[in-house]
Amino acid sequence: MSTWVFAEEVNGHPSASALEMLTKARSLDGDVAAIYVGPGGDDAFAQLGAHGAQRVFHMAPGDELPAAAVAAALAELVAAHAPDLLLFGLAATDRDVAGRLSARLDRPVLSNAVDVSTDGGTVSVVNEILGGTTRVVTQVKADAPAIVVVRQKAFVAEPGDAATPEVVTVDLPATESSAIIVERHAEISEGPDLEAADIVVSGGRGLGAAEHFSLLDQLAELLGGAVGATRAVVDAGWVPYAMQVGQTGKTVKPNVYVACGISGAMQHLVGMKDSGTIIAINKDAEAPIFGVSDLGIVGDVHKVIPALVEALKARG
Repeated sequence: MSTWVFAEEVNGHPSASALEMLTKARSLDGDVAAIYVGPGGDDAFAQLGAHGAQRVFHMAPGDELPAAAVAAALAELVAAHAPDLLLFGLAATDRDVAGRLSARLDRPVLSNAVDVSTDGGTVSVVNEILGGTTRVVTQVKADAPAIVVVRQKAFVAEPGDAATPEVVTVDLPATESSAIIVERHAEISEGPDLEAADIVVSGGRGLGAAEHFSLLDQLAELLGGAVGATRAVVDAGWVPYAMQVGQTGKTVKPNVYVACGISGAMQHLVGMKDSGTIIAINKDAEAPIFGVSDLGIVGDVHKVIPALVEALKARG
């Protein structure tokens, strides 16, 4: 079994989802390669090797939007090396390349996978449907390679034995649809990274107004956690999109998730239901969020959270 993992460079390092997928690929007992898109460097290649990549196909698109050229080059690599399985993350470039590659190879794409397995050369993919309440196992019957888009946090990134992968430089072909990036803007965020935080405190419509998110900031600071939000409050303009947790936002898997004034719509549950311990605070005892929570507090968030803050301050 030969598994290739798409890995885009983010701030000089392989994306977090790429390292997660490489860890999974390593467990499938076969050859593992990474398709690395970005400037590259010894440190980045060493990270790929440590997480399971035996070979790295390095593509450096420079200032061009990479998807069109990368998909064309990747189609040629697939024809030459015949991998069995291609894994992509849910980032924009991953999905763009996966879609273009699907069209070039005439292969289907299975998206939003939460697990992947192989048996005798047959690839099986696990997806969640109906808001994450039901799992479906799909066997890929199409000719190899199977193209799978994996949900972030589906696997845990764990380095194995240190290894130096073989690095193969791949030239990118010119494409008619090439575009040049003329400017980049990085969103400035404060506090811990939401997707990497061990503790996440999230707020929903039950907070009542944007200014009440300051309560969550206080609680998260005392807990050493990050602040998240539901789609409803993001759409209302209370907080930036970077804080959104859910199906169309970020998937988080902290040790502790505190849901404040969140009803528990499926769209939100998909992004946080696999957290270690879920604590819900809501004045509606029938709110769906209590169905997935480990600890539920039926009460007004405007009274419960200040009480928690004071209790934590008292403990020093």
